[in-house]
Amino acid sequence: MGVRFNVLIIVVGLVALIGSMSVFTVNPKEHAIKFRFGEIIKSDYEPGLHFKLPVVHSIRKFNKRILTIDNRPERFITGERKYVNVDFFVKWRIHDVAAFYRATLGSYEGAGDRLLAIVTDGLKRQFAERTIRQVVSAERSQLLDEMLVTSQERAADFGVEIIDIRVKRIDLPDAVSESVFNRMRQERARIAKQLRAEGFEQSEQIRSSADRQSIEIEASAYRDAEIIRGQGDARSADIYARAYSKNEEFYAFYRSMQAYRNSIGLEQDLLLLQPDSDFFRYLGNRQGD
Repeated sequence: MGVRFNVLIIVVGLVALIGSMSVFTVNPKEHAIKFRFGEIIKSDYEPGLHFKLPVVHSIRKFNKRILTIDNRPERFITGERKYVNVDFFVKWRIHDVAAFYRATLGSYEGAGDRLLAIVTDGLKRQFAERTIRQVVSAERSQLLDEMLVTSQERAADFGVEIIDIRVKRIDLPDAVSESVFNRMRQERARIAKQLRAEGFEQSEQIRSSADRQSIEIEASAYRDAEIIRGQGDARSADIYARAYSKNEEFYAFYRSMQAYRNSIGLEQDLLLLQPDSDFFRYLGNRQGD
C-alpha cells in the first residue's frame, strides 16, 4: 500500500511537472517567441494560455510597451558652421518581435544603439541644413517631423517602431551663445527704439490735435460769449432807454440813489467833490432841481 501510494505521488508529480512545462502564458504587455532548438518557429502569439513541447521548445518574452532612450547630449554643426549641443530622447517599441530578435538577438541595448545611430545621423543632416535661428524656432517642429518619418523607415528593418523623437534642450557653446545673445539684444533694442519713435510720433499727433481742438473750443466759446454779452448789452441799453423815455426825472433820481448807495458810507472811501456838484443834486434840494 505504501509503495503504490508513493509511486502514485511520483507519477502525479511527474504529470504535473510535464504539464507545467507544456504550457505558458502571454500577457497583453508582452511579445513571445517559440524556439525549437534555437530556431524561431512562431512569434505571433495573442495574450492567453499556449502550449509547447517540453525540452524541444523554449519561450522568450519581450516587452511590448513603449520604451525610452534618453541619450547624453550630442554635438551637431549647423549650416552656419557653428556647434550646438542637443539633448534629445526617442520613444520606441518592438513591432515585429521575430525581426527584432534576428537583428539584435533580443538585446534592448543593441536595439537602442542602432536607434541612436539612426536618429543621430538624421539629426546631424537636418541641423547641417539649417541655421541656429531655424533650429531653435518653430521650424524645429518641422525638422523633428521629417526626422521621425525617415527614422521610422530605417527602424522598421529590424522590427522596431519609433513613436516619437523630441529635443529637450539646445545649448550653444559659450562663445556662440554670447554672439547670439548680443544679436538678439541688438534686435530687441532696435525694435524698442522703433516702437518708442512710433509712440512719440503718435503722442505728438494726439497732443497737436488736442491743442487745436482746445483753441477751437476756446475761440468758439469766446465768440458765443461776446455774442451773448453784446445781446445783453443791447437788451440792457434798450431797457434803460425805454425806462428813461417814460420818466426822465424819476430815472435820474433812481440812478442817483444807486450811486449814493454804492459810493457813500463805505469804509475807506474818499470822495473829492464840490458841494454844488451835480452829484449832490438830490441831497441838497428836495425838489431835485
